[in-house]
Amino acid sequence: MAKNLSNLRAPRQANTGRKRVGRGMGSGMGKTATRGHKGQGSRTGFSLMRGFEGGQMPLHRRLPKRGFTNIFRTEYTVVNLDRIAALKVAEIGLDDYRKLGLASSKKALIKVLGSGELTSAITIHAHMFSKSAVEKIEKAGGKAVVLGGEAPVAAKGKLVSKASK
Repeated sequence: MAKNLSNLRAPRQANTGRKRVGRGMGSGMGKTATRGHKGQGSRTGFSLMRGFEGGQMPLHRRLPKRGFTNIFRTEYTVVNLDRIAALKVAEIGLDDYRKLGLASSKKALIKVLGSGELTSAITIHAHMFSKSAVEKIEKAGGKAVVLGGEAPVAAKGKLVSKASK
């Protein structure tokens, strides 16, 4: 059936009025006002907890707990090289990530990943770089500047106390 102005119709139930409860016997929903007789749901101020199953142990409590959340984890905002290459700038500082829409806040820690290719030399300032990102930046003639100094390197071998030296 072709749709044109001569056979337009409102969708089913589009013109149904709002159910007005608690308006007496003549409203068609009189006496209990669609709440039924007695019980929890008929009382004033009643509200169900999300996931309530009538007193049965709720699903979210029946399932086993899994995994763990590391509260000391540092979250980095990830920026790929292809996004930086598309901007066509000579240098990107910490303030520029926010201005260029690469990070959501000024305080975000930035990690540059090596997805994509660089064609021009760019100096990039960030808190962390992946190995492939550093290789690609230096191959294009740019510089990868790590903010906050070099990343800490774990000590190799046995740790010797100062007293034993």
